[in-house]
Amino acid sequence: MLAEASLVTGAKPGLRLLEADDARSLVARARSGDADAFHAIFDRFAKPVLGFIYNLLGNRAAAEELMQETFVRAYRRLPSVRDEALLGTWLFGIARNVVREAIKTKYREARRVALEGPVSHELEDGRRRPDQAVISAEVEAKVQQALSELSHDQRVVFVLKLFHRMSYEEIAEITGSSIGKLKTDLHRGRLEMKRRLRTYLGDGILGGE
Repeated sequence: MLAEASLVTGAKPGLRLLEADDARSLVARARSGDADAFHAIFDRFAKPVLGFIYNLLGNRAAAEELMQETFVRAYRRLPSVRDEALLGTWLFGIARNVVREAIKTKYREARRVALEGPVSHELEDGRRRPDQAVISAEVEAKVQQALSELSHDQRVVFVLKLFHRMSYEEIAEITGSSIGKLKTDLHRGRLEMKRRLRTYLGDGILGGE
């Protein structure tokens, strides 16, 4: 359960999953056509990228599909990497754009239909493990519902800062937003999430910078 695990237990700080020299070596090898090098990049970043996309959409099947699209685009765009040491932020930036495009196309129409007719469950993830505790399923659903009701900018900075423990500088690199705007969006997003989730998670989980 990616959303609840990220929120309750936290994630490893930032995107420092590769040393700078390792990242440069892998990118150089991948650019030269070394499939094993790109597979190594995928292995290190697939899980955090998948978690990021899932927290934005609340749908595992869609998140997995868009994660694959993220890495397809990354492979094609390897020559555009300006600083291999920032490989993680570069990948998250691609993932953010992939999600925004998906929302503007497929999911925008689904949400419009949901507002005009009976409640649609198209964006919900119904594939729960048989042994998953009912309370865990309830918490995850509440977290995803609360996230979905934030603005897109608030949701992105909230997920990256609290779930993935990124610095404002890393998030600014991904989003192109100023640090001042990111702090404002995070503050507003945190207040809204606290209001909606206090009963389930308490104040401590969402507190602090």
